[in-house]
Amino acid sequence: MAKEKKDKKALKNAKKDIWNNYSASEKKALEKLCLNYRHFLSKCKTERECVKEIIFQAQRAGYRDLKDIITNKETLQAGDKVYSVCMNKSVVLFNIGSEPMENGMNILGAHIDSPRLDIKQNPLYEDGGLAYMDTHYYGGIKKYQWVTVPLGRCMPFVLRGIIDKNQYSMVSSSTRYTWPSFSYTSM
Repeated sequence: MAKEKKDKKALKNAKKDIWNNYSASEKKALEKLCLNYRHFLSKCKTERECVKEIIFQAQRAGYRDLKDIITNKETLQAGDKVYSVCMNKSVVLFNIGSEPMENGMNILGAHIDSPRLDIKQNPLYEDGGLAYMDTHYYGGIKKYQWVTVPLGRCMPFVLRGIIDKNQYSMVSSSTRYTWPSFSYTSM
């Protein structure tokens, strides 16, 4: 019986707090990483803003646009760093290795999960003397989390007649609005 209790104690998972094992320099590096991440999240509320910032940071890190390389008829070499953008909503980055492609490649994937509300095709309807707009939400956010959020600050709107009377214009979420902003006020 005593041996059985001892075995059970040995099987228990001893939880370790990694924070206590970090050196001062590692904590400082982690704080810098977290600060940069918070800045990115504050600045990039939509897929397009994320892609714009990712391109900016990639260019600072020495990445070049694959379109430019193709246009200039350049050949990729081992060590080259390139990126490609699709519809300003996604970006892929490549580090060209030294081994032949037949030996395979390493892929690290991620996606941009920007919360947003999409306005449906025929969104307006009336009920009880009030006008409503039918929407669908994406990006992991729940309906109740949108309540009272000024939507002009967290999603782009395609507006007709505000910027150019004859064109649809994409308005960045960083744009300062001079007109009333929509709010998602009820379920």
